[in-house]
Amino acid sequence: MKLHRERIAPQMFQYADFDDRGNVRWMSYLMYYHRANYRSRAINTDAGGFRYSHNGKGEIASVGERIPDGPVNILSGTSSALGVGATGDDKTLPSRLWSEHAPSNPWLNMAGRSYSATQELLLFMFHRHLLPQVDNVVILSGFNELATSRLPAELRGDHGGFFFCGEFFDAMEGVKAQHRKANAKLKGNVKVDPVVVTDTAPHVLSTFIERAVADTERNLANWKLLTAPHGSRVSYVLQPMSYWVRDEPSAEEKLLFDETDRISKMGTWEQLYGEVSTPQAHRDYAAALAAACERQSVEFVDLNGLMASALTPDTWAYVDRAHYTDLGHDIVARLLAESLSLK
Repeated sequence: MKLHRERIAPQMFQYADFDDRGNVRWMSYLMYYHRANYRSRAINTDAGGFRYSHNGKGEIASVGERIPDGPVNILSGTSSALGVGATGDDKTLPSRLWSEHAPSNPWLNMAGRSYSATQELLLFMFHRHLLPQVDNVVILSGFNELATSRLPAELRGDHGGFFFCGEFFDAMEGVKAQHRKANAKLKGNVKVDPVVVTDTAPHVLSTFIERAVADTERNLANWKLLTAPHGSRVSYVLQPMSYWVRDEPSAEEKLLFDETDRISKMGTWEQLYGEVSTPQAHRDYAAALAAACERQSVEFVDLNGLMASALTPDTWAYVDRAHYTDLGHDIVARLLAESLSLK
């Protein structure tokens, strides 16, 4: 029997291959980024791992290979901004903005799958020298920061947690263990006990939100500093996540959501992210982000309410709880352009 994903969203198998942990590209400082020169019908990347964007007239742009002349706009963020779920590069948010909803300047895709707010900033910082004049920086993000805010203190560190950080710290413990063994031989087999850090902070929603917003605000302040020479307008958009948008999914969404829960090896969405997926979590988080953006003079938009108003009960907008169909991408791109007055 075919999976529902295979029947109605086959592009997701190409995204699964693209994100294969066996082929992850570990990178200095950033930790990881997309596979470079990846080719498929659904997603393609340049030599730097950046996804291509299209203007609908045969022009293609990317951060690592095809920088257009003149001013550009940048879409930063996580996998929703990257365009996971789209059936092709021309259906992503940067492509729909460039080709239809805000076409005055090219839009470059500078998003990172599974990225945190700090990684989003670092990606821009490391590639800023490649860019011409940047008029708009739109950061479509938020959920990853809230999800990783629940990690224990020893994994969050001073700069916030990130996805797959457990793999990094486990590997580093292996490296340290090798050095301890070598030192023990030199020092007469001296025993060294590893330091154990215990996170005693309350495991409650308000604490998660406080952490996530603090990390985001710190990075927004740095975005402002880095873009100041360009005079860029920086906007932060809380991504429309399915459970924050509406209570009942469309028929197609329900099939895919239930199937994902059934076949997931890590657990159901409720088990993994239930506590930060509630309407209350959304309201409190959006309010705190709005206040942080105001302090940093960054325009803030919560797209969840706007997305809810744009959908009917039958609108199939999501391929999973966080990523959009082609129609969903087009709706989000239109809402971005309208809410931020992008031209």
